[in-house]
Amino acid sequence: MGLCKKRIMQNKEYYSLPESSKYIGKSKKTLRRGDRERKLSVVREPISNYRVDDKNQLSMIFKQEDIVDNSVTPIKDYRVLELFAGAGGLAIGLEKSGIKCVGLNEIDKWACETLRHNRPNWNVMEGDIKSFNFSKFMGEVELVTGGFPCQAFSYAGKQLGLKDARGTLFYEFARVVQEVNPLICLGENVKGLLSHDKGRTLQGMISILDEVGYNVVPVQVLKAINYRVPQKRERLILVGVRKDIEIQYNYPNPHNKIYNLIDALKSGPLFDCDVPLSEGSKYPEHKRKVLDLIPPKGYWRNLPIEIQKEYMGKSFYLGGGRTGFARRIGWDEPSLTLTCSPAQKQTERCHPEETRPFTVREYARIQTFPDEWKFMGSVSQQYKQIGNAVPCNLGQEIGYSIVSFLNDYYKLSKPR
Repeated sequence: MGLCKKRIMQNKEYYSLPESSKYIGKSKKTLRRGDRERKLSVVREPISNYRVDDKNQLSMIFKQEDIVDNSVTPIKDYRVLELFAGAGGLAIGLEKSGIKCVGLNEIDKWACETLRHNRPNWNVMEGDIKSFNFSKFMGEVELVTGGFPCQAFSYAGKQLGLKDARGTLFYEFARVVQEVNPLICLGENVKGLLSHDKGRTLQGMISILDEVGYNVVPVQVLKAINYRVPQKRERLILVGVRKDIEIQYNYPNPHNKIYNLIDALKSGPLFDCDVPLSEGSKYPEHKRKVLDLIPPKGYWRNLPIEIQKEYMGKSFYLGGGRTGFARRIGWDEPSLTLTCSPAQKQTERCHPEETRPFTVREYARIQTFPDEWKFMGSVSQQYKQIGNAVPCNLGQEIGYSIVSFLNDYYKLSKPR
């Protein structure tokens, strides 16, 4: 856009749809959705009857500064035992919020190598959780966390109990909570747990935590984009408060600023430099030629019809949007949820300008890992560790909410 045109736009009170899109850095589709959802009051130009937007309204809705601040200072040292720790996304976030990791259990060899390399002082317990007794942590930690895998239970009766969950990894999570008896425990999982086995799996988990002495706070699914993460990732959070505690736990307040891919990969409010160069996967030649035809924020429907049919195969004739096929992410949108592999056909995450998957360091940036956090193992192992992680900034915001809860507990627990 030329300098004269920029000045004209700055002085105008109303923008056309293309001008509004450029002004706020959002797609026309996003603006039209704002119309439908009545977030925007559409104005009609009196002569042509064209749709125009009020500049001030656009600024208030889309360009507002982030006024939310969940940060809180711990009034004493707080400690966490983390289960299913992975490559440390949640642990980094909790550390940033002021909670110290005193023990981390993880079965994956390369994830353990990553944890040890970056935090030599952390007590990393490598191996199957079933082989560890954690009772030595009783009285040593205020918090137990775990990103346990979602597994169905075998129903032995009307009320699912701890013994019925034996053999599942949630049983191990609950066993450790029972052994350690922390003030609060926190599990995280995929959004699909809400509907898994028609909701019975989640209800079983709540029942088990009740059995071992914890009241479960109403479950919420947190959207990472609301917590300083440039990615459309959702995580179900399961919080249990020990039954002898009457303090209320509150989830972190969502931020009102959304970060986009450009904020992850370029210098800006999230990172103080552009993303470092690193290794990454490459597309086979036939896939690269197809993705060369896709514009930023486009996907398979942007291809010529014959190439659509050839590339999609049988999937071409299925229902649903299938928007992950041949998907190129745009600079001015958050990334779609990262998977454990950057080049799977149904969950494509192509770079906005170059026809390639995101590199390892780009993957890490999108998950808000610090640049100095090094991942061990092969490139595919590194992608797997990053794709499985809790975004660090989301972990930090959750950490603040835990610190706030613990501060309230210890303030009320002081002898009078």
